[in-house]
Amino acid sequence: MTHHYQDLMTIFNRTFFDDYNTKLELGGDEPIYLPADQQTPYHRIVFAHGYYASALHEVSHWCVAGPQRRLLEDFGYWYEPDGRTQAKQEEFEKVEVRPQAYEWILSASAGFPFNVSCDNLHGDFEPDRLSFFAKVHQEVMNILDSGLPPRVQQLSTALRQFYDIPELRREDFCVK
Repeated sequence: MTHHYQDLMTIFNRTFFDDYNTKLELGGDEPIYLPADQQTPYHRIVFAHGYYASALHEVSHWCVAGPQRRLLEDFGYWYEPDGRTQAKQEEFEKVEVRPQAYEWILSASAGFPFNVSCDNLHGDFEPDRLSFFAKVHQEVMNILDSGLPPRVQQLSTALRQFYDIPELRREDFCVK
């Protein structure tokens, strides 16, 4: 199955623009969320390099953000670039579990492979990728048990319809 970021942009924009005044857009080197302003009358989720995975990741952060956070650039979150200390990495991972769980659910909805990201390639220690993966996996299971949040459900449904993916089940997220 081939995945084109243009398809994801079309699916997202059709699904959410009218209700949320938000578009998914291709950017350059760095992803960013930009709320509507004087120059642009709609909110923008800007993903990097034309990567499908980058677009899914940024959309997942948008799905986490509540109404007030969606009025702030980058949802008002801090970002510590590569080279984080172990303490900063632990903070980063705490806020990344939920978005990466949503990303995994949306990836499965599109039939697209998911890879957990510790996002600290140049730190002075090696992040525990397996431990972080286990936390993301547990969060996916919790979300599936309690039901997908509305925006995740809407996008999951739209992606599954586009890619002809059946209803998601817990078994789809079994770790081998």
